[in-house]
Amino acid sequence: MATQKSRQSESGERRPGRRALLGAAVLGASTAVVGLPGVARADAKHGHGHGGYKDLPVPTIVAHRGTSGYRPEHTLGSYQLALDMGAHVIEQDVVPTKDGHLVCRHENDITATTDVAAHSEFASRKTTKSVDGVSLTGWFTEDFTLAELKTLRAKERIPGTRQHNTLYDGRWEVPTLEEVFQWAEKQGRAHGKRIWLHIETKHPTYFRKLGLGLEEPLAKLLRTYGRHKKNSPNFLQSFEPSSLQRLGKLVGPPRVVLLSTANSRPWDFVEAGDPRTVGDLIKPEGLEWMASFAQGIGPTLDLIIPRKPDGSLGTPSTLVEDAHGAGLILHPYTMRNENTFLPTNFKKGTDPNAYGDAFGAFKAYLETGIDGLFSDNCDTALLAREDFLKG
Repeated sequence: MATQKSRQSESGERRPGRRALLGAAVLGASTAVVGLPGVARADAKHGHGHGGYKDLPVPTIVAHRGTSGYRPEHTLGSYQLALDMGAHVIEQDVVPTKDGHLVCRHENDITATTDVAAHSEFASRKTTKSVDGVSLTGWFTEDFTLAELKTLRAKERIPGTRQHNTLYDGRWEVPTLEEVFQWAEKQGRAHGKRIWLHIETKHPTYFRKLGLGLEEPLAKLLRTYGRHKKNSPNFLQSFEPSSLQRLGKLVGPPRVVLLSTANSRPWDFVEAGDPRTVGDLIKPEGLEWMASFAQGIGPTLDLIIPRKPDGSLGTPSTLVEDAHGAGLILHPYTMRNENTFLPTNFKKGTDPNAYGDAFGAFKAYLETGIDGLFSDNCDTALLAREDFLKG
């Protein structure tokens, strides 16, 4: 849990003067980080949001799928640990069941994240599908009713990397989004604060073609639990801009466009014949377009600081400054502690599963002026944030 001192420093104040001084100090220390003159301007224009997202502490630490560095992802155990560690926002990815319930899984393919393969009664459900142009063989949520899915148990997705997490295999069910809302209500009462969530619609075009559109049932749940307003404590996010445009017509919470690699295309663009790539969307005109229906972007970290051919960090792009200029906040993804996920200049030793210099990597990314960051290890992220704010 955060200390009382750190809670006071995370009261939600933007401290534009502090960030301006930090930016100046970094520029004086190294010419490798660019775009920092925009940091002070971006913070200066972020006022108090009257209970909305602009009141969140900055940089905002988003618990990626909960504490997936320590617990099987998208379980109530993973979410609870994130809250206990002090994460500012906790992420959920949602996919539908056959009977239209929204459940929290990173993908509709549940082969690696549940014990479904051990259930002989579901052996015949194994199949091959094309999801957003990718051929996948396994078991999929849309082929199970909620009652059937509840007979399964969650397990660690990458046991080779996170062997310690396998201790918790079988401990938790696959939660519904409604159960997460109920959990958040209960925890909110216990802690005397609003529990912030970051909810992603997964493969929305794919599911809409199956008659399992995500946006309408999500909007209905948000309204049921009073999370549908502009200042409600949740972000809505998607890799498909059209999903956010649809949600924007149904409910009011802030929306974040997720962005993959520069040469990729959102799947709804592919389906609609829109030739634009992510590289086009991060240009000023693309950012202005996204700002017409969203409040933020969630780019991959490599769009913030591209990596060199050897895997080390290169020179930061102008994306932070450009996005702030368009009035967008940035919540890039994803920081993880293990060597295998870190830029080469922050790896330690030869074991890919050992922890590297995560604090060094956090520092490099936070110095670019991003407004928040997704992390599998929110305790590490919170400490890195504290170091950053202290200067």
